[in-house]
Amino acid sequence: MSSETITTAIFLITAVVAAAVLVNAIFPIIYTVSDSAGSASHAADQRLRTDFKIINTFATAGGQDAKIWLKNIGSSRLSAGELKSSDIFIGVPGNFDRAAYGTDWQYTILDGADDSWLPGETVRIDITDNALLPDTEGETVYFQVVLPGGAARTKEFTAGV
Repeated sequence: MSSETITTAIFLITAVVAAAVLVNAIFPIIYTVSDSAGSASHAADQRLRTDFKIINTFATAGGQDAKIWLKNIGSSRLSAGELKSSDIFIGVPGNFDRAAYGTDWQYTILDGADDSWLPGETVRIDITDNALLPDTEGETVYFQVVLPGGAARTKEFTAGV
């Protein structure tokens, strides 16, 4: 009888130790997976809330300058740092390149008083001295803007018209 009690006690202790080891091995994995899912969900939410539209474009023929107006139609704001780290591509279809902020392009928030691009506000992108822009009126200009979160818009328009 006492041997059955000792055997049962040993099995019980072994089961408790095995459960503790299993919990210690699995709990960090569950925590990491739930944290990764939360981060991915937040990033997807930001991408969905960040939206904009190219509302007007103009490029001078031979002047190597262009102006592009963008409207924030999403529900999130973009900071000055996010605007400055956006990728701008311009040129003619098949011959375009990335323009660098500060030297090749600047932005102006037209409707806002602060340095953030809020929903409903318009930003003007001024591209200056870009040799990839067409030399003659009527040629096609390729323009693409990609925000840091991945939202991108592309437009082809005619220079000088």
